[in-house]
Amino acid sequence: MTTEVATSSIPSKWTTSTSDPLISHGRHFGRTVFALCNYPSLLTNGILRLEQMEVTPLEDFSADERREHRVFEHLLESYPGLIERLQSGSEEELIHVGELIGKGAAGARGDDTKTLKSAVLNWIAPKGAAIQPPLHRNSKIDHGFNHELTRSLLCPAGLDWKDPETRENLRSSEMSVCGDQWPIFLYTHHTYDADDPWCGLLRSRLLVSAYKHVLTSPSLVDKEPKATRSGNARLHGMNCVTIASIAYIATQVQFALSSSSVFSQTDTTTDSETFYHSLLDLFEDPDESEEVNELLTWWNRQVFPTSSSAKRTISANSALAKIRLKHLAVKQAEHLTIVTS
Repeated sequence: MTTEVATSSIPSKWTTSTSDPLISHGRHFGRTVFALCNYPSLLTNGILRLEQMEVTPLEDFSADERREHRVFEHLLESYPGLIERLQSGSEEELIHVGELIGKGAAGARGDDTKTLKSAVLNWIAPKGAAIQPPLHRNSKIDHGFNHELTRSLLCPAGLDWKDPETRENLRSSEMSVCGDQWPIFLYTHHTYDADDPWCGLLRSRLLVSAYKHVLTSPSLVDKEPKATRSGNARLHGMNCVTIASIAYIATQVQFALSSSSVFSQTDTTTDSETFYHSLLDLFEDPDESEEVNELLTWWNRQVFPTSSSAKRTISANSALAKIRLKHLAVKQAEHLTIVTS
């Protein structure tokens, strides 16, 4: 969960200007590290936990507290001078700093929600044709499970959205959908394999389009280098995909497809908070590390193809492949010698 962030200096005096570097940092941090967060509480709890950790190791805290502290530490690492300001400042200033970061994160989320609402409709429309019946762009009352197209994309993986009873139960809310019942739009070609749930997960073109739209440049969605300004990723020195940014974009797309008009963590229609956290739970599970690493490699190839993080398969008969194989054979021989001696 790492991303290179352009360094910023801590402002010497409080400011409510929208150009405050803490607000700018909050915009990027919310998109790429942790989106649904009360930042004043994050900072307050983090400082208190640092004191507690002098006698109590982090492993003894709850899973939620450990995650919160990892986010807190990432925030400190990504913003030079922040820890000194928090430790030397008053409680009032600590809260003010958290509010500035939170203002940036909330502002970015609002901007992304607004721009994706219309963009997503363009991406899901049949090629060369209009959506029928039409989906309103200024109102979402006909979105979600109220329209055949959005319903087919939001249908939980494993359910048959073509089944009349399923369609009606989803439309009437007779069937409630929890945030951890992931929608089919997360999968490649919107196809779910019950025997291999990882197959195609979080690799849909819809997600990639939304990711590029938000974090690189809207023009790159169609691979047309028309942008005249740097994308959000470049502005913040980001050169690789983070697991949290994938979860963030998936949450934004889910909301864009839904019938909810206002993004809210407690909205029972989208259950966005559960949805977002369930994806993070998967990403942070040590047992899933191999699949997660493969997923990140795939994403970096889509978004940052020139990055060192976009590891490419080595050609079987290349000189590099033979060098790697020779080095591996030497290491295996050395290990065998140690075991047998």
